[in-house]
Amino acid sequence: MNLSQALLHALHDHGARELFGIPGDFILAFFRQAEASALLPIYTLSHEPAVGFAADAAARYHRRPGVAVVTYGAGALNMVNAVASSYAEKVPLVVISGAPGAAERRSGYLLHHQVRTLDSQLAIYREITCDQVVLDDPARAPADLARALANCLAQSRPVYIELPRDMVLAPCARVPRLAAPRTDTRALDACVDAVLARLRNARAPLMLVGVEIRRYGIEDKVARLARLLDIPVATSFMGRGLLAEADCKLLGTYLGVAGPAELADAVEQADALLMLGVIVSDTNFGVSASKIDLHRSIQASDGAVTMGYQSWPAVTLAALVDALLERGRRLDVRAPALQAPQYAHTLPRDAAPIGPQDVARAINDLLSQHPNLPLAADIGDCLFTALDIVHTDLVAPGYYASMGYAVPAGLGLQAGGAGRPLILVGDGAFQMTGWELGNCQRYGWDPLVIVFNNQSWEMLRAFEPEARFTELSDWHFADMAPALGGHGCRVHTRAELGAALDRAMARRGRFELIEVMIPRGTVSATLARFVNGVRRLQHPAAAVAPAEAAC
Repeated sequence: MNLSQALLHALHDHGARELFGIPGDFILAFFRQAEASALLPIYTLSHEPAVGFAADAAARYHRRPGVAVVTYGAGALNMVNAVASSYAEKVPLVVISGAPGAAERRSGYLLHHQVRTLDSQLAIYREITCDQVVLDDPARAPADLARALANCLAQSRPVYIELPRDMVLAPCARVPRLAAPRTDTRALDACVDAVLARLRNARAPLMLVGVEIRRYGIEDKVARLARLLDIPVATSFMGRGLLAEADCKLLGTYLGVAGPAELADAVEQADALLMLGVIVSDTNFGVSASKIDLHRSIQASDGAVTMGYQSWPAVTLAALVDALLERGRRLDVRAPALQAPQYAHTLPRDAAPIGPQDVARAINDLLSQHPNLPLAADIGDCLFTALDIVHTDLVAPGYYASMGYAVPAGLGLQAGGAGRPLILVGDGAFQMTGWELGNCQRYGWDPLVIVFNNQSWEMLRAFEPEARFTELSDWHFADMAPALGGHGCRVHTRAELGAALDRAMARRGRFELIEVMIPRGTVSATLARFVNGVRRLQHPAAAVAPAEAAC
């Protein structure tokens, strides 16, 4: 077995099921080995940021490592933003980069794709990955790879593997899979005692769930725990889509002042807020009506549990949930009198112009007939519109908030076996990565893509309504779809939108692009409330009443 084969088998043994990449001279030999082995299919895209986003989405949705393979320098450095997003949002991504060989390093020449030094790339990736490996010693490679891949899974964050091109065929032993570290049972018992005591003494406990419960594959267990304790549950903004199929008291998605006031009150006034896998970020809590006292909450994330001034650094989220399932019981508490969230259906098929709420209604009608379509949303009003869509599986960069995610993410979902994805993307983000749809014809992918075209970076315009720098020109995206191998249509009315969705769902085999023309300045009610909440917190005198915002 050579080093490339050992790496491919190690990826497969740790759960990876496909590679996304772009070939380049320093990684060509590894691509040849990967193609010859046929162990993991290779999907090549057109631009490295899209490679990272596609691998990220496959990892998020399928709860397994995503793999991005690129060349040295121009390839790996072009993917930094996507990998940074994966690090920030706790996604198990494996980055494999080619690199110069030993003889090239000794040549004395500056090498193409080199920045400051030959190790500049490695130094940069140290900032956005949880472990790094340079495979320059085949004897040490199995142990190094075993450690890095174990950390990728344990920490649910990216790792960086650098493969010099003269090491691709070097003989190498198989990479072992390391056993997960054991939790200290005494620490776990003490933690569970304290958590249960806190919950039993609470008058208004509530469970708030975030992305880590999916990253670590414990979503079903968390749903069982909510039923066992019999307490209400909300998802964080980033956790939208979690527990979509669960039978528990799911109240909806907490959005602070941007969401239902009753739900915000329930979260913010909970005297025992059990936060499982929640990232404490501004997007999750930045528009809270009243600041949540984190010292009164129970936080289980990042491999530790904290409660007030107590901390159990070696108790993982999964270990805590398992122990609570074993020892927990129904809490005799009065749940808040909240109804499950209601979502608007039945799009009026008339000549009225289209607003974001109409798109949500149309998709809710669609999902009532086709309930298993996974959803990929870009940042911007398309993501806020997704919050008005029935609770379904969703991938989106809710915290890191990088534009250009949705289209390659949707391709990553379908490549990984998720079925036909539904992609929501704004015109600004589509200009960045929408052209990746041209790769669908090679692989038989047929996503359904809805482009919100208001000829503006509308979310930015919502913050700067008088600015002209947020304006975009009209690129007529639907007209470009046939040249990229798909079908495209542009719609201006609600009747046209409904008919276009009907036609798109009736066809398979090509991507479907529906360009929804939305009047500039028209935003979803949720975005309007979010913007007003941020303004009120940052500049109280500049905030406007929610009723004055365009929706």
